[in-house]
Amino acid sequence: MRRLLIILGILLFPITACAQDPMDHMSHMVQSGNTTVQQDWARAKLEKSTRHGEWVKVKNGDRVVNCWVVYPEVKGKATAMLVIHEIFGMSDWVREMTDEIAAAGFVAIAPDLLSGMGPNGGGTESFDSGAVGRAISQLPPDQITGDLNAAADYISKVPAANGKLAVAGFCWGGGQTFRFATNRASLKAAFVFYGPPPDKSAMAKIMAPVYGFYAGTDGRIDQTIPDTIEAMKAAGKTYDPVTYEGAGHGFMRLAEDPNNKTEANKTARDQAWAKMIGIMKKL
Repeated sequence: MRRLLIILGILLFPITACAQDPMDHMSHMVQSGNTTVQQDWARAKLEKSTRHGEWVKVKNGDRVVNCWVVYPEVKGKATAMLVIHEIFGMSDWVREMTDEIAAAGFVAIAPDLLSGMGPNGGGTESFDSGAVGRAISQLPPDQITGDLNAAADYISKVPAANGKLAVAGFCWGGGQTFRFATNRASLKAAFVFYGPPPDKSAMAKIMAPVYGFYAGTDGRIDQTIPDTIEAMKAAGKTYDPVTYEGAGHGFMRLAEDPNNKTEANKTARDQAWAKMIGIMKKL
């Protein structure tokens, strides 16, 4: 029944996604590119990887969540990273980013949060281009949290993991990363890439430091930063936002896309990546 409601929602409602205003987010999708199509450049990088990657199924109650897992080539146990995809779902770039995180020395998992929600019980891959964002915008928050907890529990307990867990998400996934930090006290760090904050009332539950990475031309999200700084300070929580001038929403992906030549995106991507990995290595 829930899957039927999601599919009906796809047909009847516009994308709300990262922003509360659906028109704002539809404009964002045009600007940053609808990536529900295959990203050959990301897939090509993934195919060259020497790391072990595999699909696993984790359980969230009656739900089965398909997750992409990549292991680092390291001697000892590694800190784990939960990767939360964009509004575009489980794209080639998300899988490639998960592989890059593993290349940096961490065991990484990226759940397809549309698992079982598509036609014939499929996931992201079962939707027509353009329908993925609509489906994601209709996902129940409690289901998202349950899926993320299931993936987090799985990756934290694999033999290659040391028990420490961080989370990173992008766009819609950035907002879900911030919200997940209010729901999982054991997180060691949360890396929010150009996503909105959770309700102020929930911030008191955050235990991990939250690091924000924002694009200088992304007014839709940037306008939330000052209030978030004040709210997190009032709650006694650690919030460290950085804004990269000239970069656009989605810069972590756009910087890798050979069709995007904006130098500010590449600079932002390099600096944000270095900061995140540097923090991860100190956990």
